[in-house]
Amino acid sequence: MKRERESCAAEKMPPAKALDLVDMVRYAEGAVVSRTLAENRAGTLTLFAFDAGQGLSEHSAPFDAIVQVLDGQAVLTIGGRRVPARAGQVVLMPADVPHALQARGPFKMLLTMLRASAKRRAGRGSTC
Repeated sequence: MKRERESCAAEKMPPAKALDLVDMVRYAEGAVVSRTLAENRAGTLTLFAFDAGQGLSEHSAPFDAIVQVLDGQAVLTIGGRRVPARAGQVVLMPADVPHALQARGPFKMLLTMLRASAKRRAGRGSTC
């Protein structure tokens, strides 16, 4: 799998402007393209574009992550459970649970990483 980052790191998400998420990251043949829109201590917002058949191998993260499907279809595997998802759907990947993703065709998603969830699990109070 080839991974690419779009050369717009300095162009995160501009304030006070309506944006079309689907158009903010482009497909690349045989690759996974990512673009970070926002990042701070609470988490990150990252757009991904997967070419058909591309994916992410199984891994886990110490905080919750939310996948918002923007275009296409994919199958996520979360804790051994297959979760098909298509455009317009959202999926929670809990902290510390192994997960993977396989695109069924060209596929775009917005990934929201919620780093604050690690505090809640450590018993340091609610983040709600």
